[in-house]
Amino acid sequence: MFLPLPEMVRIFVVACLCSAAVGLLGVGGLWLARRRSLTVRLSIVVATTLISVLTGMIAISAAMYLSEHDLYVFLTVAFASLLSTLAVTWFLGRVIAREYEDLRILMAEVGEGHRLGGITGPKDMSETASLRAELVATSAKLADSRDEVSALDRSRRELIAWIAHDLRTPMAGLKAMAEALEDGMVDDPQRYYETIRFQVDRLSQMVDDLFALSRIQSGALELENIEVSLYDLVSDAVADLRPVAEAKKVGVHARGLNDVVVAGDPRELTRAVENLLMNALQHSPGNTDVVLETGRGPEGQAVLTFSDTGGGIPAEALTEVFVTGWRGTPARTPAEEVITGGAGLGLAIVRGIVEAHSGTVDVSNTEVGACFEVRLPAISSPA
Repeated sequence: MFLPLPEMVRIFVVACLCSAAVGLLGVGGLWLARRRSLTVRLSIVVATTLISVLTGMIAISAAMYLSEHDLYVFLTVAFASLLSTLAVTWFLGRVIAREYEDLRILMAEVGEGHRLGGITGPKDMSETASLRAELVATSAKLADSRDEVSALDRSRRELIAWIAHDLRTPMAGLKAMAEALEDGMVDDPQRYYETIRFQVDRLSQMVDDLFALSRIQSGALELENIEVSLYDLVSDAVADLRPVAEAKKVGVHARGLNDVVVAGDPRELTRAVENLLMNALQHSPGNTDVVLETGRGPEGQAVLTFSDTGGGIPAEALTEVFVTGWRGTPARTPAEEVITGGAGLGLAIVRGIVEAHSGTVDVSNTEVGACFEVRLPAISSPA
């Protein structure tokens, strides 16, 4: 049997007023406990909700429906439910608070730069477990980034030290020769002029390498995109460095296919080829050969290899040869000066140029030396 409409409206209004009153008290309690623990605030929320419902039911029951005996029974049950609910809420709040405390500790460790341990467990994890896993992954990424930045900073400091050393030597020589020429204490001025020109060329090459490396690392390297014959690049590089090879008594041989064509900037690709050839010449003793070979890889890409007889590279340094500032071991240190920056920039520039052309460059050891291999995307052969 349905209640009359006026009675239903009265019940609804009384329930709303009771809930509103208890809700206001709950909001006040939350404001007063804003600096308390998560468990306390969660208990206030649950208690406010439960008391709001119970207050409305008690008010309506006392006024209209239940006998005094039944009302006492209802109040006893409601009070017991409230106590048990608060106990359960307190326990669950402690569990949740402990998880958030773990997250707080993890975040503090991440902020201090610690690498967190991994997480193992089922794929279906709670929100806090998933957040912890994300924090662990983030700490690993941050640690890797810090290691990379530290390595770059160390490389930068070493590069500055090496550049300063390499600049000091020719500058001191130029100053001494200029003073000797100025004082008229030179028996053969022409030889001094030639030496000065050599040192100036060396300084110019060093400055040019620094400028090229700065453009590569800053992303300001602008490339043309035209068809270039890889064999022609090799031939031009061999012709340009033939005097250096003859001075060191090193034979240079170009072999392989002459129809391998790539798309790129001929000037920058020539710089990369010449840097690799110069590196091979520097580290090859006299009366030996350097071989440049062009071909195609198994997937059709253009492949260019440089093989020298400089004794190879230590296995632990094979991953560092393209790092800015890297220099060879004494076994691969040239016995004679050649026109080169000498600050460990050449191979770093090579890697930057090759990668800018969507290619790769690697190095491996042979029985007598090292072999550098450049792979570039190839296009159809020239008509």
